[in-house]
Amino acid sequence: MNALFFYLTLGLYFVATVAYLVYLVKPQQALGSAARWIISTGFLTHCAFTFDRYLEAGHTPITNLHESFSFFSLALVGIFIAFDRRYKLVVLGSFVTPLALVLMGVSTLFPANIAPLNPALKSKWLFFHTTMAFLGYAMFGIAFGAAIMYLIQSHMLKNRKLGAMFQRLPSLDTLDDINYRCLTFGFPLLTFAIIAGAIWAETAWGTYWSWDPKETWSLITWFVYAALLHGRLTTGWRGRKAAILSIVGFCILLFTFIGVNLLLPGLHSYK
Repeated sequence: MNALFFYLTLGLYFVATVAYLVYLVKPQQALGSAARWIISTGFLTHCAFTFDRYLEAGHTPITNLHESFSFFSLALVGIFIAFDRRYKLVVLGSFVTPLALVLMGVSTLFPANIAPLNPALKSKWLFFHTTMAFLGYAMFGIAFGAAIMYLIQSHMLKNRKLGAMFQRLPSLDTLDDINYRCLTFGFPLLTFAIIAGAIWAETAWGTYWSWDPKETWSLITWFVYAALLHGRLTTGWRGRKAAILSIVGFCILLFTFIGVNLLLPGLHSYK
């Protein structure tokens, strides 16, 4: 049953991604409604997969790369659906669902078996630390998609190439507002995740901070987004500069999530 939910979700995300990309070319209301229905159905089956795996494993299923990529995708789709309801922007899905699909697809490259938990992971902090981290990641993923849209829209305005794509994308103010809202929600989530991780580390290893590669790069990621939030609140960073920094920050975040686990072994490496 667990595998059935997983591959059903993967299939629905694929169909939804195709629908959203076609919508970007031919924005028809019926197609947009179908894309929303498919991605919402995929989200429900993804929740069923995650809950079923939780029941089977007996703990939050975010303890290996297969589960982590899947949960990242789940969080991203859930946050996207919330933003879509708020802003009524079908086209946002054209830039977000491909990322969710890739994350879900990459999860298939890693073993899906449920192994006994490492003693250090047997803690109540597992749920709080990982859930807050991935919700923060998802917020920054939405900001990444909005930033790409902003740069495309800004480029067309600057070069006065107001073609069909220009008519389909939201205004620069709307995209900048999405970017800002993602930052104001995502940064506290990332902060709480790091704090929860430090408390967990003290109970597991006897120290709040050990400069493990994952901890170091998490701190680098935090500083990048802290600088972006500080710039927006104090010096009025908006528009193109904020969009570029959102993209840079998300690339660093992806290295923290993927690159560190695969290239820099340490206490946080997934087995």
